[in-house]
Amino acid sequence: MFDTLFPGHYDSRTTHYHNIAHFHAKRLPNNTIAGGKVSHVGQIFWDQDIISAVESTYPYNTNSIPITPNAEDRVVNVETENSEADPMLNYAYLGDSVEDGLFAWITVAVNLSAVHYPYYTNVYTENGGLEVDGTSDGSPRDIDGGLPQTSSVPN
Repeated sequence: MFDTLFPGHYDSRTTHYHNIAHFHAKRLPNNTIAGGKVSHVGQIFWDQDIISAVESTYPYNTNSIPITPNAEDRVVNVETENSEADPMLNYAYLGDSVEDGLFAWITVAVNLSAVHYPYYTNVYTENGGLEVDGTSDGSPRDIDGGLPQTSSVPN
């Protein structure tokens, strides 16, 4: 469980979250993690009705980048075309309108024996956030070329 803001949108992608499951990682005092392995890398999505409702409110309605609907998003299409899995969040309004907040939930199955090597663009370290340089093999690298030892986790 975590608290978050509804994500904004960017060019050529629908509104979505990236999620990564770290297995056997240790939570550090500064809310980063170390060790373990990545057993799942995925994306979860909102249905188009709630995206449209949120995008009509401030500050989302100030974003001048064209909205990519779910039906035109390449990842939504790939994840749903030959699958019974549903990558869409379930949700309920916490009041009368979207401005009152949302409660959302989804079940994600994770194969704990899987190992993935995601490409990280940023990591959070004891010195703050750092931009990292990913390599062509998909392995994450920090600005000095070594493997990052921590990444951020939600509260």
